Amino acid sequence: MIEADIIERYPQIAGQVRMFLERNRDLLANIADPLVPGVHGRRILSLVNEEKLRRILARMLDEERFLGPHGIRSISRWHLDHPYVFEVHGTEHRVQYEPAESTSGMFGGNSNWRGPVWFPVNLLLIRALIQHYRYYGNDLTVECPTGSGTMMTLYEVAQELSRRLAGTFLRDADGRRPVYGGTRLFQDDPHWRDLVLFYEYFHGDNGAGLGASHQTGWTGLVARLIQSLGQFDADSVLEDRRWPMARPYRRLAPAPIAGVNVAR
Repeated sequence: MIEADIIERYPQIAGQVRMFLERNRDLLANIADPLVPGVHGRRILSLVNEEKLRRILARMLDEERFLGPHGIRSISRWHLDHPYVFEVHGTEHRVQYEPAESTSGMFGGNSNWRGPVWFPVNLLLIRALIQHYRYYGNDLTVECPTGSGTMMTLYEVAQELSRRLAGTFLRDADGRRPVYGGTRLFQDDPHWRDLVLFYEYFHGDNGAGLGASHQTGWTGLVARLIQSLGQFDADSVLEDRRWPMARPYRRLAPAPIAGVNVAR
């Protein structure tokens, strides 16, 4: 995303870029046109134009494909019944949707990227949605979930994904945390139930934690998502020149309580 004042600050460079693109319009045939201004005169450098973006999101936000109750799955759930099958030297191999651990001994029994939800990928998707929102603004809406009839801006889609990811760790109506799946000790024992673990990846259908249980390096990103949801809104994302998720988190000081000396 390039702010309008950057272009104004360096008119010679901007002019050279414009001349190059005008001489080579064929390069822009299948990507977003960086010469077309968006919200507040911003320009966008993106491999996908609006048409492609809509097509991608139609698949990504389909709950029968990529959109799970706890985030975007690593491959489409459609491959559960339609695996990709190929043969090498007479041996058949297949890639099938596996939402948790692998059903074979390959890869050490870890299904890796064949179905589970991974937080780093989801954060990159949320970041991309917000970037595109800063260009398209409220004029671009998509159906979320696909087929639901509910139309959302790209910012609202980013919020929805953030809520689904954060919901992995929150208690549901029955008081159970999806992250702990069917592990009764963590779900029911008062000594364990509130000690939330940051698993490596998560079941593509029910959000149960899988793999390493102390993956704070990337699953801890959920804390930043929660902060961001409370830190800014759609208007501030559009108006602020700074990248929203780069804002420093400011802890709010509690209101003073009458008769209590907080300096003690």
